Amino acid sequence: MAKINQNIESFARIKVIGIGGSGKNALNHMISEKVHGVEFICLNTDTQDLHNSLADKKIHIGKNLTKGLGAGMNPDVGKTAAEETKAEIQDVVKGAEMTFISCGLGGGTGTGAAPIVAKLAKEQGILTVAVVTKPFSFEGRERSRIAEIGLAELESQVDAIIVIPNDRLLSIAPKEMSLKNAFGLCDEVLRQAVEGISDLITIPGDINVDFNDIKTIMQNAGSALMGVGVASGEKRAEKAAFEAINSPLLEISINGAKGILLSIAGGDDLTLHEVAEAARIVTESADKDAKVIFGTSKDERLKKGDMRVTVIATGFPSNYTSSPSERKTLFDASRNIQNTTKIDEEKDSKKTTKKSIYNQVISPDEDEDSTPMSKKDELPEIIIDDSMDDDIEDWNAIPAFLRRKK
Repeated sequence: MAKINQNIESFARIKVIGIGGSGKNALNHMISEKVHGVEFICLNTDTQDLHNSLADKKIHIGKNLTKGLGAGMNPDVGKTAAEETKAEIQDVVKGAEMTFISCGLGGGTGTGAAPIVAKLAKEQGILTVAVVTKPFSFEGRERSRIAEIGLAELESQVDAIIVIPNDRLLSIAPKEMSLKNAFGLCDEVLRQAVEGISDLITIPGDINVDFNDIKTIMQNAGSALMGVGVASGEKRAEKAAFEAINSPLLEISINGAKGILLSIAGGDDLTLHEVAEAARIVTESADKDAKVIFGTSKDERLKKGDMRVTVIATGFPSNYTSSPSERKTLFDASRNIQNTTKIDEEKDSKKTTKKSIYNQVISPDEDEDSTPMSKKDELPEIIIDDSMDDDIEDWNAIPAFLRRKK
């Protein structure tokens, strides 16, 4: 019988590229959170900001163009800077199977350089995913206009894109939350995306999910949702699934998705019914003909009693975005889930007609008489892939437009 060479590296190589000041901050957050299994690369025209990056590799783009200064909110400068450093960028992305690109849209360096970097990665056959932020409304129409133009250009160069409008922070962050911690919520979306995919690739499962499954869902997919939920205790499957598909920061919800990769991890106490419940919640709002790739694994790193649900969703209706009212915030979610039992008791005693937490979030458009399982006949067929068993506290951490000049 043929033997498998144990020295063959079976894990896909992932590189995360932060461009500009916002991209640098996102990378620093991930590095501080000790995300492993990926390579970090920071690109910037601003040498002072680049100096504060914790990335493995730093590339000063546009040396001759900006002389070490920023792009001055001019995307053409960022674009030219990336083109000037094209050979170095091509070399640094070489060998990757998947690349994440992070930047803040609306400025000069990230907005202009990100599409060039994405194009260079795609030309090498690398699965390329962008995670970007859009500026606050109070930053003015011109910055928003630049961001929209940059977003359209970037979308045409990547396989999938996750968009975070900064205005969402105003609706979910408590008034007492510091500016740095508020922006950290955006950085956390990128961390979850990168770490979630890295875990899917590197942790073998009973029903295994590998890089080709991820590629099937994300290649040339357009808008994407990536979420991770971890919960314990009573109704942990419901809590984890809810958290995974309802990030209030993202521009889209899972409604209508035609491609879903669902991975559920837990300990020896993970039950079949919990897996089924999590899968039901995730798939119920997807397109009825959605392709669903499903896997399970045992993760020794999880705390005792924890269960993790990881979701990647793509294939959304054209120009679809969700409004904040279509989902609960993370803060509302945690409060509501804690009250689920109380609500159920009230329903049983017929003292209220209020819908369950599940219906409030997953089926926002249904009327008050809808039942939690009203869509059960439309659940997409699940495809099981069984191919194998398994602080930087300085002023630079603040976005450029809010910095106080030295």
